[in-house]
Amino acid sequence: MSFTARTVVRRLAHRSVDWSSPHFKSNPEISAAVSSFRAWAASAEAMAEKYSAPPTPVDFASAKSSVRDKALVEAFESFYASASPAAEVYEWSADDKADKAQQIEDAKGRLAFTLEMIEETEAELEFMKANRTTRDTSVSDIKEAYPDIAEETEKEIEERKWFKDVM
Repeated sequence: MSFTARTVVRRLAHRSVDWSSPHFKSNPEISAAVSSFRAWAASAEAMAEKYSAPPTPVDFASAKSSVRDKALVEAFESFYASASPAAEVYEWSADDKADKAQQIEDAKGRLAFTLEMIEETEAELEFMKANRTTRDTSVSDIKEAYPDIAEETEKEIEERKWFKDVM
């Protein structure tokens, strides 16, 4: 991948993830994990940039002039000229790939559940704001707004459990 392509990808990645979001700062453990991930990603990008170009050729002439054993340098030079190591290729194992895919699917499920909880909580907050109590609010208004609490209260009165929630 060229430098320009990596730069574009890096910019797009930074644009799609808001690293200053409260989600990343709310928990010290998550904050530490995000920081270590960002450091790892930065070091990986730096290494990719550093090793993207082929290495410069070895200057055996200067080595011959500074080393006493010229035969040793010549042996290294002939070895360097004849050696052609195969490129190292990493293949992602199928088990690990399946595990990561399952983790992603689990995270998507948790995200859907969290979004559903957020919607329910926002609806509850709107209801509470709409039914806010003031000095003018009567007991019958509260009973209408919160029928479950009214039912529980009536049941406690009938059963003469005056101090049930106090003790």
